[in-house]
Amino acid sequence: MAKAATFTCTSCGTAHSKWSGRCDGCGEWNTIVEDSPLSAGPAKTSLGARRGRAVALGTLSAEDAPLPRTGSGIAELDRVLGGGLVPASAILVGGDPGIGKSTLLLQAAASFARRGLKALYISGEEAGAQIRMRAQRLGLADAPVQLATETSLRDILTTLEAERPDIAVIDSIQTMWADNVESAPGSVAQVRAAAHELTSFAKRKGVAVVLVGHVTKEGQIAGPRVVEHMVDTVLYFEGERGHQFRILRAVKNRFGPADEIGVFEMTGTGLTEVPNPSALFLGERDAPAPGSVVFAGIEGTRPVLVEFQALVSPTPHSQPRRTVVGWDGGRLAMILAVLEARCAIPFAGLDVYLNVAGGLKVNEPAADLAVAAALLSAREDVALPADTVVFGEISLSGALRPVGQTGNRLREARKLGFSRAIVPARSKVGSGDGLAVRQLPDLTSFVGENFGAG
Repeated sequence: MAKAATFTCTSCGTAHSKWSGRCDGCGEWNTIVEDSPLSAGPAKTSLGARRGRAVALGTLSAEDAPLPRTGSGIAELDRVLGGGLVPASAILVGGDPGIGKSTLLLQAAASFARRGLKALYISGEEAGAQIRMRAQRLGLADAPVQLATETSLRDILTTLEAERPDIAVIDSIQTMWADNVESAPGSVAQVRAAAHELTSFAKRKGVAVVLVGHVTKEGQIAGPRVVEHMVDTVLYFEGERGHQFRILRAVKNRFGPADEIGVFEMTGTGLTEVPNPSALFLGERDAPAPGSVVFAGIEGTRPVLVEFQALVSPTPHSQPRRTVVGWDGGRLAMILAVLEARCAIPFAGLDVYLNVAGGLKVNEPAADLAVAAALLSAREDVALPADTVVFGEISLSGALRPVGQTGNRLREARKLGFSRAIVPARSKVGSGDGLAVRQLPDLTSFVGENFGAG
């Protein structure tokens, strides 16, 4: 029986069993095309069906040489990459417009070039004069980086084949245009085809390819999700435009730990490294104030201390506001529900605002207790001692659950001058690293000790 043809929308990627004029997924007209069949070799079975060649197999006990890595000289970037740049790797970097992606990658390309690697920077968004002006402002005009402005994928691949660089930066994947795909640049089909061709080239020729990706309003890299599966490493460049801090976060890395972060500061001469982000995030913290709590977190392999700020005020509206910056809004709703159900502390009729100082985004559940402490501190107008750090996960029953890497969190707190910590019971604190550690079993005990009866 002949294999049924499949059809895909070039705008949104929705698959269809048959052709139609209008896509059911996105509503666009005349965007559905038939998928090209997989190319087959000349060999045939006795029944006449085409088949491919046999693939060489190996065993799990085979010993491979360790991956060679090249350091960029930018320690924060090397940390996020897992120790340096791996040849034949494909890296996808996403971030909001104007956050500094092009600046970071131009600095990285210049640093690699000055260390002896052949670096190409290909832009499909800016003219060569604009990039040279940025290079002069960053003090990189003398770096041996080869520059081109082009959007034709065929011409770019031909150039890469001829030049054989060690690293190639493509800024950005949404501007690339493949002439064998019948859709506009930036469409799902174009992005998928360009990413596939560039990733395949990286693997065949041993070239490290860095792709810049735009993000949607939800903060996800625009285009089909399959692009993130194609590449080896996915990095997100985060930060608030009102802050000078920028966070480079690895959300996928086949050559190193995921969720590792590198911290940069945006200055007039480009991005500079921040070797001690805890001191930076707490640098503007003044005297203790209600609603301010320091959380000892872990980002990748690095302990980071950040400040949670909460504000609780009576609302003039029938529906209280719940505004969160830098944390999960759904988890905030859970913490408020636990405080009301288990500790009899209501937040009805109160607006709640929660912010992570410095523009950092915190994702780990270990921040639950710090958030609860900030909310209670703001509601009761009682400040916690300035030398106290807080961390722990809160369950729906109100119990405090221990979290990982307690020792690293406490050591970082001690290094920055904190002398007390509030953690869940059964946490492996050891000697406490010189801190006075208070271990509490549940949220009710925490409220009773620090805020009376609530």
